[in-house]
Amino acid sequence: MKKHCRRILVAVVLSVVYLASTGIAFAEKEKSLFIKIPLAYPSALPGLGDSVKYLAEKAPLLSDGTLNFKIYEPKKLLPPFEMLDAVNKKVVQSCYGVSGYWSGKVGQALNFFTAVPFGPEAPEYLAWIYNGNGLKLWQEAYDRKGFNVKVFPLGIVSPETSGWYTKEIKSPEDLKGMPIRFFGLGGQILTKLGASVQQIPGGEIFGALEKGVIEGAEFSMPAIDTKLGFYKVAKYNYFPGWHQQATFFELLINKDVWNSMSAKQQMIVEELCKAATLSNLAYCEAIQAPVLKENVETHGVKNMRWSKEMLDVLEGAWEEVVKEESEKDPFFKTVWDDLSAFRTDYLKWSKYGFLVPR
Repeated sequence: MKKHCRRILVAVVLSVVYLASTGIAFAEKEKSLFIKIPLAYPSALPGLGDSVKYLAEKAPLLSDGTLNFKIYEPKKLLPPFEMLDAVNKKVVQSCYGVSGYWSGKVGQALNFFTAVPFGPEAPEYLAWIYNGNGLKLWQEAYDRKGFNVKVFPLGIVSPETSGWYTKEIKSPEDLKGMPIRFFGLGGQILTKLGASVQQIPGGEIFGALEKGVIEGAEFSMPAIDTKLGFYKVAKYNYFPGWHQQATFFELLINKDVWNSMSAKQQMIVEELCKAATLSNLAYCEAIQAPVLKENVETHGVKNMRWSKEMLDVLEGAWEEVVKEESEKDPFFKTVWDDLSAFRTDYLKWSKYGFLVPR
């Protein structure tokens, strides 16, 4: 009897060892998920669609086919500005865009997680998001308003140009009354200076410039703006992009969908989003210089640089916007104070660690 029991025990132990070695010991089979991602921007635009394509291509490979994303071009499933509500209600499981699109619904503080006027360049921005309180505050912005979404940074891009103009801007007075397409907090700054700021979707900017509806517009980096043909109707391209020295994109996933994922699937999403963000930045930095050269030599564009006096005026208007928004919204002030404290500490490092621009 004892010998028989020992045989049974040995058989059980060997079975457990075998199952454990194959990775399926007492484990429930991972559920396969198919997640739709409507996009705010066409995936063909360089730098704007690459990070989400990176996620969609690599997730099935790393998850052994249990985690699949399908991307849908803008308006194929629903209009971009309806995506947040759709993810919140699980009409779709996720979406890809920028947080600033929802600032009217969630609060102006959400703009801090897209771009900050006179704000951090990409390395500092990444440091605050991932190693400061940035990502925590980003999620809190949605949670405070009751949105059932989980947010992930998914891509960061190079500085934008600060606008394509049909005429030269020589002083702040030239902006007064000028119809301009401008995004986010930067638009509030130009409004302070008397510009007539309009919100026009990216695909409609060229037509508005061509018809004279607007006399200036910003949208993105040189590589994208040139692809959209702005140089054909506006020859003055201004730098630096004081309003967006770096721009974050986001992936929103419905929290119920997120919570239904296994720990492995969640890890794959988190790590792929980080990898895609780094890959996107490296790519965007590599493709701008040839476009700047092409614009001048082939398209007759004049690359203009704002004077120090003009930048001082713009920054002064930004300080007024911060003060006003902080008084209206305590959470805006919370995020601003946290970012400012981080940047003060970071400045101690950057002054010693980096070369002064030559």
